[in-house]
Amino acid sequence: MERKKTRHFDKDFKISAVKMASEEGSSIAEVARSLGITPTLLYNWKKKYADDGNKAFIGKGHLTELAALRKKLRRSELENEILKKAVGIFSKEDQDGLDL
Repeated sequence: MERKKTRHFDKDFKISAVKMASEEGSSIAEVARSLGITPTLLYNWKKKYADDGNKAFIGKGHLTELAALRKKLRRSELENEILKKAVGIFSKEDQDGLDL
């Protein structure tokens, strides 16, 4: 039996779908069919958007941003360690009486 591939939708897509179903007077089933999603999924998105507003659907968009910030932090920490070692090496050479 073949499993369906899980699809992921970004925040903008979800909000657009909810607005299409709410504002344009189309039924949820029509909007869902036109977008290639299930009506149940659209109902869930609509409920979540009604409960949380623009704070709904934080999902992976924020995680990507968080991952980029973590990567930048790791790089900065490594650069800091390298600079600390360099200062240690140069201060040791100064103490040994070497001219730089």
